[in-house]
Amino acid sequence: MPKSKRAQVVSLTKVAKKTKEQKGALIAEVVQKNLEKWQYCWLFEVGAMRNAHLKTVRKLWKDSGRIIFGRGAVMAKALGTSPEEEHRTGIHKLAKQIHGQVGLFFTNSPPDEVIEWFADFSPPDFARAGNRASRTVVLPEGPVMQHHSDPPEPFPHSEDPQLRKLGLTTYMERGVPSLHAPHKICERGKTLSAEQAQLLKLVGEKMVTFRVGLLARWEVATGDVVNMEGPRLSEDETAGDTNIAEEGEDDTMNV
Repeated sequence: MPKSKRAQVVSLTKVAKKTKEQKGALIAEVVQKNLEKWQYCWLFEVGAMRNAHLKTVRKLWKDSGRIIFGRGAVMAKALGTSPEEEHRTGIHKLAKQIHGQVGLFFTNSPPDEVIEWFADFSPPDFARAGNRASRTVVLPEGPVMQHHSDPPEPFPHSEDPQLRKLGLTTYMERGVPSLHAPHKICERGKTLSAEQAQLLKLVGEKMVTFRVGLLARWEVATGDVVNMEGPRLSEDETAGDTNIAEEGEDDTMNV
């Protein structure tokens, strides 16, 4: 006999989601806790933000540092934006520099070591809609190739509808999507559309580089803030990253 649909077990437990204020309070608590633990507090920005790369940085520094990437206003308030409100001596000078999508990095490692490490960490990645093309990419006549491996491999026939949807005029040659004539995906210096970015990812063309730009650091020993020399990351490098703060905020709380 079929089981009655009315005989269902309904759970009466329900976990309420954290509110925006609760999340902010949690991040503020984490910021102040780490400010008391570490000797240096760095302010940084990110170019070509990718959560996967940021998690890699967290993992590599998990024993000697802590990264917090949340809402700027919350982090600044946690540090204290005036001498009267600052959580540690001199930290308000760093808090006043928190603008836009930036993060905090706490560590005891010497500044020269930190600067050198982040200068060397720059993994390439795929561009997103809104980024500018760093070079012109043209697909040659013949089979459409994927450059995810060496040597490149042709696309399978099952991918042909997706390639057509993204603007390629393909035909099947022995079961392989092919082109009668060269096709320009993008031109150097021009802003990428969503379709162009997706097509570049499919063919395996990486155009952006994940970079952490160090802006300034606070030192517990002196209470001084040292600003880093050199230009900040360009708008092109940070373009296309509209949800960084929200992603970083959630990631911070789950670490």
